[in-house]
Amino acid sequence: MRLLSYLLDGEPRYGAAVQGGVVDLTKRIGRDYSDVKALIAANALADAQEAVAGQKPDYTLDKLVLLPPVLAPEKLWCIGVNYAERNAEYKDNSDLPKYPSLFVRSMSSMTGSGQPIEKPKVSDQLDYEGELVIVIGQGGRHIAREKAWSHIFGMTLCNEGTIRDWLRHGKFNVTQGKNFDRSGSIGPWIVTADELDPRGPHDITTRVNGEVRQQDTTERLMFPFDFLISYLSTFATLKPGDMIVTGTPTGAGARFDPPRWLKVGDVVEVESSRIGVLRNTVAAES
Repeated sequence: MRLLSYLLDGEPRYGAAVQGGVVDLTKRIGRDYSDVKALIAANALADAQEAVAGQKPDYTLDKLVLLPPVLAPEKLWCIGVNYAERNAEYKDNSDLPKYPSLFVRSMSSMTGSGQPIEKPKVSDQLDYEGELVIVIGQGGRHIAREKAWSHIFGMTLCNEGTIRDWLRHGKFNVTQGKNFDRSGSIGPWIVTADELDPRGPHDITTRVNGEVRQQDTTERLMFPFDFLISYLSTFATLKPGDMIVTGTPTGAGARFDPPRWLKVGDVVEVESSRIGVLRNTVAAES
């Protein structure tokens, strides 16, 4: 099943993407589950599937303003330096990491598929980072690695847009450069784990104006999904709807010589063959 959130006449709603458009779940089961996060928390995927069965689309996708599939996750974790060769891109002769790099983003830094991502006024160094995202279903603390797969509700995509020259304003953090309003995107929908086995392997490709810039597979992750869930839940209780952005492959714009920053009008596409395409155009901050 493909669950998505969207605006219709300015009102946030949610539904299921089907052949030919979207079946609106807000009016069918919204009285019980107010949004995708509530549906996940209630373990109510079966209710959603029943509500969609045999229904014709209520809307075509082009009539909707897509939002990130989960509107208000308690946690949006982001993993850095997680694909093979990513550590070497830093050219600091460091050993491979023993533990994942980790930072957090606010949802105000994310927009939905088809919506503009913003190049800020204060920087010309907006960069792309295509990533796979795992969405937590059943929450928990101290989740054993061998049980981690059962805690994944589904998967989506992220362009983890980054303002490079703001990453090192502080001595020990990258938070500033990762949290500019509307600098990244998530979507277009969550593909649920009953349809898409999170064990994979999963491919990931990023294109800028049709040119492939990043391409890799989860077979080359240094810290795979089950490890990340077990590791993160060691110190923080994972909650339904939490999202883990699992790292970007080599080939971000900062790694070219000279760097290839995103410009106003550029189109960034992040694709995984069994999930779909997250597509955004770069716009100037108003």
